[in-house]
Amino acid sequence: MASCRVPIYPTVMATGRSRDDIYVATTPLRAAKGPAQLMMSAAYSLNLWDLHHFMLIIKPSTTSTSMAPLSNSQATVFDFQPQDPENIYVALAALSGRPIPGTILVRKISKLPKKKCWYIGSSKLSNAIEAAYEFNSSWETDLCIGLHDCRHYTNGLAQMLTGKENVLEHLRRESTANVY
Repeated sequence: MASCRVPIYPTVMATGRSRDDIYVATTPLRAAKGPAQLMMSAAYSLNLWDLHHFMLIIKPSTTSTSMAPLSNSQATVFDFQPQDPENIYVALAALSGRPIPGTILVRKISKLPKKKCWYIGSSKLSNAIEAAYEFNSSWETDLCIGLHDCRHYTNGLAQMLTGKENVLEHLRRESTANVY
């Protein structure tokens, strides 16, 4: 099994422009259709924090100098999950503590989620999107539930971008707050 350490990156302060906004959002864990999927949806609805899937969202500033132009309402989601999250055998392997193949997903969204999405701060880096891709290039993709999963990925990426440690634990304690 590969090491479950988060890489450390040098800090490059954003200067002379607006900074990119960083958010954390949750969704229900994905599971095989049927009872497992119903259970995950219920756990999410009941706000059982340990049964949420976490991801990080970067909303570039309007003056961002990223390579591809973005509309003012567009953001990018960075996400770490099992390669086949709906496969029951993958779920059983993951729950038994064995490493499973994971994947990093990056996708655009037209607007931020209205629920279970928290602003955690502005990026301290000059280009958060580019920095996130650099972070992804060294992220170990063997997923280990509880040791190296979406929570560790989100915390590590958030720390690299904002300098804030353990953002998920802070959000858990302050789950009624809207701002980090």
